[in-house]
Amino acid sequence: MLKIAIIGVGTVGSSVIKILKDNKEIIKARAGVEIVPVCGVVNNLSKLRDVDIPLTDDVNEVLNDESIDLIVELMGGVEKPYQIVKSALEKGKSVVTANKALLAYHRYELEAIAGEVPFEFEASVAGGIPIINALREGLSANHILSIKGIINGTCNFILTKMINEGASFEDVLKEAQELGYAEANPTFDVGGFDAAHKLLILASIAYGIDAKPEDILIEGIQNITPCDIDFANEFNYSIKLLGIAKKRGKLVELRVHPVLIPNTQMIAKVDGVMNGISVVGDKVGETMYYGAGAGGDATASAVIANIIDIARRGKGSPMLGFNKPLESGLSLAEKNDIETKYYIRLKVVDKTGVLASVASILSGFDISIEKILQKPLESGFSNLLLATHTAKEIDVLQALEKIESLDFIQEKPAMIRIEA
Repeated sequence: MLKIAIIGVGTVGSSVIKILKDNKEIIKARAGVEIVPVCGVVNNLSKLRDVDIPLTDDVNEVLNDESIDLIVELMGGVEKPYQIVKSALEKGKSVVTANKALLAYHRYELEAIAGEVPFEFEASVAGGIPIINALREGLSANHILSIKGIINGTCNFILTKMINEGASFEDVLKEAQELGYAEANPTFDVGGFDAAHKLLILASIAYGIDAKPEDILIEGIQNITPCDIDFANEFNYSIKLLGIAKKRGKLVELRVHPVLIPNTQMIAKVDGVMNGISVVGDKVGETMYYGAGAGGDATASAVIANIIDIARRGKGSPMLGFNKPLESGLSLAEKNDIETKYYIRLKVVDKTGVLASVASILSGFDISIEKILQKPLESGFSNLLLATHTAKEIDVLQALEKIESLDFIQEKPAMIRIEA
């Protein structure tokens, strides 16, 4: 018998308890032992919860209970769960977590503390999609060339509705909040921070890169406009918020931001609240992972899969999937050294010479124009929409700063990166 305690009995924790009960026999058959939730830890004992296990508000009760074999951490946050997980591992208790923020900041410290004590975290990225297992095991014979992931369902729902219905960001965000897809304060999701935490976990497994959220480029979807949607539709693009990890020689780009992506790519077809992750290996080529990225049952499914895995093997393997650095000399690329294509939106006075002036500045930074679209506006203004060939981030930023100073520019230029 494997006895477990669940710290944080919210939506996911309640689903874990329910699934362990509902699917008890098949889980026992697959795990080789009976898995029994014996206690839950909550902040507020007076709050009603639809679970049939004892509850406590004292985490030390389960940490100091030698009969409990495994701790499931589902409380969220960073520093408090770090101390709890650290204590559990030091006491020799196995740990399963779905806490991406915890791992974004403390994954390497926890790996060192865990040693051979099993520590699993499949549910921390993309809910029920087994992407952690795919990277650590299924693709372990490959150098990972790139990862592109739709790993935040809230943003994908909003962008899908904006593209399909022509709705504004503000209107769709309100709908997402009413449906429960977005929080009352949606900044963590729509600002790209949730996706960044998940990307850092994947990048550690794929490349051994130790980076924190503050070290990488993070942009959200708040500034996407119907004009950007028009450009995407005109040139057969979709707009997605992607977490991107890309190896370029000895540099690894890590970035989260909206992208224009051709509709011919598989990941462009992932719509609504669903998640999708494309991984390119040097031997296997592209593999694609699709499914529910959030929700109680989907996330609980991944948590229980980790518990079953621990029950089967007993001893832990390296948390991030390797014992030594994967490749010597890999380092994180600077934000300004990113290389990709760019979409640029300019609101301009509609007069002769505007395009020539813009093109001249871009050319001065070795940036060439690949596509162009002009959308007339009221009162003698136009939206000038451009797509460039591959350029360096710093060159594009400096060019836009210079363009902004031109007398016919009516508002701050906007830019979206293109992943072809």
